[in-house]
Amino acid sequence: MKIKSIAFSLTFFTALLTVNAQEMGFEEYNPKSTLVVPEHPVERAKFTFIDVHSHQFRMESQDLSALITDMDQLNEGIMVNLSGGSGEGLKAKLKNVNQHYPNRFAVFANVDFSGVGTPNWGERAAAQLEEDVKSGAKGLKVYKSLGLRNNDVNGQRIAVDDPRLDPIWAKCAELGIPVLIHSADPKSFWDPMNSDNERWLELKTHPGRKRSATDPAPWQQIIDEQHRMFKKHPKTKFINAHMGWYANNLDKLEACMEEMPNMYVGIGAIIAELGRQPKRARAFFIKYQDRILFGKDSWKPEEFPTYFRVLETADEYFPYYKKYHAFWAMYGLDLPDEVLKKVYYKNALKVIPGLDQSLFKE
Repeated sequence: MKIKSIAFSLTFFTALLTVNAQEMGFEEYNPKSTLVVPEHPVERAKFTFIDVHSHQFRMESQDLSALITDMDQLNEGIMVNLSGGSGEGLKAKLKNVNQHYPNRFAVFANVDFSGVGTPNWGERAAAQLEEDVKSGAKGLKVYKSLGLRNNDVNGQRIAVDDPRLDPIWAKCAELGIPVLIHSADPKSFWDPMNSDNERWLELKTHPGRKRSATDPAPWQQIIDEQHRMFKKHPKTKFINAHMGWYANNLDKLEACMEEMPNMYVGIGAIIAELGRQPKRARAFFIKYQDRILFGKDSWKPEEFPTYFRVLETADEYFPYYKKYHAFWAMYGLDLPDEVLKKVYYKNALKVIPGLDQSLFKE
């Protein structure tokens, strides 16, 4: 009787597990592929690269040797820290870098937009930026808060193309430094959160990223503001972060590249978009090989190999590292070596002044 009772319990438990498995949500469903195809994982980039999109918020005090160890393992020659700040904070970061690894890090300055609307704000902000460049900043990073969260002294949203900011962009052209700018976020964050939204899982797991259609402005309005600003300042070089959120529409991005020859694009955080359209993406990279820069965004060394594999190999159907970003598989672009060199380091050396070119060998 006891044996029958145990057997019944096991049968019931197995049936319960089966029911629960059948009723699992989309979040839990993450099957392992049974596809058998050639695999060529890439743990180290084929050519030494420059990461133009990284963030190190405590660079003024952190031990940089651990970063260097990770960078060397990945074959990263130079890390561009976009979170340099301004004034004394920037100087502290540069001091730490220059004392230990002066040729392995480049630091970009940031602008504080909280005073927009006060008399002569633009001229004063441009003057501070010039001082930051004299201190050693190699460029200017503009966060997505411009257009989303930054308000002027009257509490009004600051548009990306607000004319009060013009002295800053003009100063960048004068100084010969690039502006790496992030505007808005993926359009899906503004779209209805329903079964048609392919970012549904990301919005469910990160609800703070969801916006209403007009919060704080329509997506297209913010993007249009950015593009008007690029066109208004043709002598300034702009690196549009995340491919300007058009990596999922390369025909549109191609039109933008033609309209705005001063616009470069970084590939940080959008490799999943490229990896699902290898033929179209490869053609785009070859056509605009002189204006695409490598960048990762978040500093997680274990995620870089996916970037390398997409760019360097012809592998098929391999996993991405964040299901909530992309529930689809990746395919390699198999880029030619000369294109890889430009994306990995040559374009950055061309756009960002004062980098150590001796770290990169043909």
